[in-house]
Amino acid sequence: MRTSLPEVYSIGHAAQLTGVPAATLRVWERRYGLVRPQRSEGGYRLYDEHALQVLRAMSSLVAAGWSPRTAAAHLLAGASAPDGPRAVAPAAPPAGSGPALDTTTLAQGAVDLDREAVAAALDAAFAAADLEQVVDEWLMPSLEVVGSWWRDGLVDVAGEHVVSAAVERRLGATLDAVTTPVRGPLVAVGLARGSLHQLGVLAFAVALRRLGVDVVYLGADLPPQSWVGLVRAQPPAAVVIGAPMATDVIAVRETVDALRAARPQLPVFVGGSAQDEVGHGTRALGHAIQRASRDLVDALGDAPSGAAPA
Repeated sequence: MRTSLPEVYSIGHAAQLTGVPAATLRVWERRYGLVRPQRSEGGYRLYDEHALQVLRAMSSLVAAGWSPRTAAAHLLAGASAPDGPRAVAPAAPPAGSGPALDTTTLAQGAVDLDREAVAAALDAAFAAADLEQVVDEWLMPSLEVVGSWWRDGLVDVAGEHVVSAAVERRLGATLDAVTTPVRGPLVAVGLARGSLHQLGVLAFAVALRRLGVDVVYLGADLPPQSWVGLVRAQPPAAVVIGAPMATDVIAVRETVDALRAARPQLPVFVGGSAQDEVGHGTRALGHAIQRASRDLVDALGDAPSGAAPA
């Protein structure tokens, strides 16, 4: 009697089935040993159903605010149970009263050019509380310390880049890993031409997606015509433009004017340190992403995707 072999999937197919990008699957395998896929004769990764189950559980925990390191350790601890990995629903992160309060750890990692120390600081903070609380109470203040030390000559440009790259990777992976069902309308989030400090708007995009908003994240340095092209091709219910520095205000205003000419009734929200200087009929979001993301969702209400709220 011929026995059928268990079904296996390529990394591309596994990414589609789990909602986790292939690049993230490789990182989780290499860094945390979360799953050990089989290999084809040609050396390509092959994932079975057991591996997909573990990856989905990992994705759910990360989307709920767990750090990847903590989530992987939690799942690996249960991997030897008779029934396989524990069934884990998105839940609160491990016990802790709040995010790590030492806002100098990232700056010290920048001084030392210590990527491992920076990663460890991010892991510890994001394991301590919900993502939004960590961003508001620890990450953004920590980045302000990095900037202050850089202005004082304590941190080199290379050190600042070590920190910003690590934070961008963490937030980008979290954005990709969010599995919250999309319920809200489409919202475009990004920066204006010449604006490069994107960590704040990226964190805000993550917070919106965790609330079920259909977010299209556009990143940094987007010229006005590209914003206009987006709202014409795929009309959002609103756009969010970051104004992280006073030097970004003129470019943000140019973008707002271009959007107003294309869609006069389109709601335009502005965040970042210089948001109150933009004006031009924009709506300032405030400086806490947890409250700002919820306020934006409330402002949009139940408008269908692509339609502006009344």
